[in-house]
Amino acid sequence: MKICQVETTLVATSRVGQLGTLGLQVVRERGSTTKQVAVDPVGCRDGDWVIIVGSSAARTAAGSNDYPSDFTIVGIIDYWDDDSESGRK
Repeated sequence: MKICQVETTLVATSRVGQLGTLGLQVVRERGSTTKQVAVDPVGCRDGDWVIIVGSSAARTAAGSNDYPSDFTIVGIIDYWDDDSESGRK
């Protein structure tokens, strides 16, 4: 699992059928400038700190092992105690 921040919603109206209608979010891993796309079955907002899973766990969390996902958001972080970067309160 990784901690990431949601940057913005990604809109892709033309996509493979296996993606269904789940939302997509552009996320940035904590402490990094690299952006990635994650499936969002929990309904995140821009700026939310989230927990993401990858690989086969991402496909399972998205709803099916056939789901084409490398990263899936599995939770929105309400708060964590971290002196270097605080979470949403």
